[in-house]
Amino acid sequence: MDIPTRAEITESDKWDLRQLFVDVSKWQEDFAWLQRTYPNLEQWKGRVGESAQTLAEVLEFEKALELRIERVYHYASLQLVEDSTNNEYLTRIGQVQNLLTKIGEAAAFVRPEILAIGDDKFATFIADPALKDWRIKLHKIRRMKPHVLSVPEERLLALGSVALSGYDDAFSQLTDVDMKFGVLIDETGRERPLTQSSFSSFLVKRDHELRKRSFHQFYAEFRDHQYTLAAALAYSVKADVFHARARHYPSALQAALFPDDVPVAVYDGLIQSVRANLEPLFRYFDLRRRALGLDELHHYDTYVPLIPEIETRFTFDEAVETVLSALAPLGKEYVDVLSEGLRSRRWCDRYETKGKRSGAFSSGSYGAPPYILMNYKEDVFADVYTLAHEAGHSMHSWFSQNSQLFQDYEYPIFLAEVASTFNEELLTHHLLQTTSDPKMRAYIINRQIDELRGTLFRQTMFAEFEKIIHAIEESGDALTLDVFRSEYHELLENYFAEDFVLDPELDLECLRIPHFYHAFYVYKYATGISAAVALSQRVLSGESGSVDAYLNFLRSGGSKFPLETLKAAGVNMATPVPIESTLRLFEQRLTELEELLL
Repeated sequence: MDIPTRAEITESDKWDLRQLFVDVSKWQEDFAWLQRTYPNLEQWKGRVGESAQTLAEVLEFEKALELRIERVYHYASLQLVEDSTNNEYLTRIGQVQNLLTKIGEAAAFVRPEILAIGDDKFATFIADPALKDWRIKLHKIRRMKPHVLSVPEERLLALGSVALSGYDDAFSQLTDVDMKFGVLIDETGRERPLTQSSFSSFLVKRDHELRKRSFHQFYAEFRDHQYTLAAALAYSVKADVFHARARHYPSALQAALFPDDVPVAVYDGLIQSVRANLEPLFRYFDLRRRALGLDELHHYDTYVPLIPEIETRFTFDEAVETVLSALAPLGKEYVDVLSEGLRSRRWCDRYETKGKRSGAFSSGSYGAPPYILMNYKEDVFADVYTLAHEAGHSMHSWFSQNSQLFQDYEYPIFLAEVASTFNEELLTHHLLQTTSDPKMRAYIINRQIDELRGTLFRQTMFAEFEKIIHAIEESGDALTLDVFRSEYHELLENYFAEDFVLDPELDLECLRIPHFYHAFYVYKYATGISAAVALSQRVLSGESGSVDAYLNFLRSGGSKFPLETLKAAGVNMATPVPIESTLRLFEQRLTELEELLL
């Protein structure tokens, strides 16, 4: 079927960006205001530490800028994802990015001057009523004192930020534009292009030979560019190490963990807990091999559902109703707000259109709707889960916005994946409770197992790889293609069963994972799903106070550090308990699936 243009779908199926700006002219007014206003920052240069009142003034001025910046950028970025070929949208986002660089340079003096205030003087400032709304933010800023440089040094780092991240653009342009993967004959006999996007769809096909051909053909292109990709990844690591050393951190890992106040022991504990519990994963691989009728299991056999695709069809409205029913344990306010957002307030851009970005996300700005991008398909059961996932992000943003000041509302990535995965857990529970079809039950359980495998086991392996390659760079050894491949191969051997066939091409996977070019992010997926499982089990068990504790977690935004926020909600991520509990859930679901399939 032809993909429709935006003009060909009804307004009710699109998000309503008028809640950000009534029209483009209003956007232009705010953009022009930013252009003429930000230079006024200069009046506080050298004066930030004069008095509590002066400090409050500069913080409030910055806040006024940031509120407009956030909304102006939000609008421009959402328009661009509607149609990435639209030159008007491309121009607007480029204008915003250039302005952000200028504002960042102009504001570079503020943080160093805050940090230059003497401790005794700062103590009197923080007690002043003029700064009562800024105490949380100022505590976080002052905590960075050992790692913030002089004004000239900060200016140089700000000016060099784009140049020092060129490896990321090189990786994206090479993998998204220049690399060509050819075409494949699919199971219907039709010729289909093999792309970064379609590769995953080939891996879930029932035809083993088609999966095998797609895997080898896909990685052949990566093999042809392996030296270039290895160079890009090496410079990504070098940039991380440079920033860590420039800011006086002991290591790149500690530099990444410090802003969230996450101890290295949490990162290492995740790896240790998962490493100690790999046997159920090996058992699952063996179940896969037997259920698929294979003599040996390859990586390209690990994504196809063990139960053939359930013939389901959920309209978008039916998906909304299913998700809302699943989230009923969270209470009336949560369900009513989400229902209104999805149904009448047009938070969601529902369907695929020409030029629209693929995938899904949630994106909010202070005082505006937490919009959801979808490419919903009625016959793709996984899209119901995607809706629940993104709704989790949006409701996290909604509760945070409505409970916190602007300077305290933005929650860190460490917490972001908790709210989204929590919703998926509630949806799984709801579907298992409401189906009597053994085939559907097996399908849902298989899906949850694969989600846990991909998020907990796989992301932990990724996290271990990131730690290893950064340690190699920090030790003074060279990061070459052979080093990347050998280190990754050793991890593959450890995280997969002995009777699992590791095709040589799989060593190249380390060069194609986008997150590796933004290091020390992936561990948050593994900790996030573990926290989500623990919190959802508390709510579903009816534990007293668990719903209020969870909603307070959503309301807390960025007002506390992540581990403190989760501990208040009832989950202590500083211990191995949540990780081990999630590993037990994996084993429990595996036992259920074995009983259903064998």
